[in-house]
Amino acid sequence: MTHETAKAARTNRKAGRTASKEVRRRQLIEATIESIGKYGISGTTMNTVTGFAGLSNGIVNFHFTNKETLFEETLRFLAEEHRDQWRKSFRNAALAPEAKLLAIVDAHFHPSICSRKKLAVWFGFYGETGYRASYRRITSEIDEERWEVSTALCREIIRDGGYEGAEADHVASTLEGLYDGFCLNILIYPGEFTRDDAKRRIRGYLACTFPKHFQRPEGPGDKD
Repeated sequence: MTHETAKAARTNRKAGRTASKEVRRRQLIEATIESIGKYGISGTTMNTVTGFAGLSNGIVNFHFTNKETLFEETLRFLAEEHRDQWRKSFRNAALAPEAKLLAIVDAHFHPSICSRKKLAVWFGFYGETGYRASYRRITSEIDEERWEVSTALCREIIRDGGYEGAEADHVASTLEGLYDGFCLNILIYPGEFTRDDAKRRIRGYLACTFPKHFQRPEGPGDKD
């Protein structure tokens, strides 16, 4: 056990002695995120999770029947956390369609959502053949909801701006691809690509697609 893991274990052990069931489940999920962020999916075991959580294997087995269940519940937690983040901003009725679309964009790159350790979990599921079916099962409904909302917003923007030839579903699908690609850049090139870079480049795409509704953002290399 590393010094970092041991310190986390001591802290969590104190909190876990009297914790409720829900608190302990959350504690184990957060420890799983920490472990996957540090060791990857293949290197994460019940022992690495309990090391971060400061709990015994018996307590893990009480809350989760096996490692696969724990992993799936961790992914479900992240998917629902992300959905709740964009819903919170999107549901502001006072916002125009373009502002609501940007709220969804920004939710993807919110610091509490788009951290490198959480991205490591997402891409761990992408990369592990044995977990891809679980990923589709857990996230498909949530992803579909976001795509449908984005498509509806693009449809309003197209109608309002008279953008001939623009197709709402194509724009929404392109945005989904940009989210995944830029998140991967953030994970792999943390010193070269940031959350702000991602938001700026997506705004640039939207400004090219819907120039009456979005302004091209200024960024590195732009002239005054």
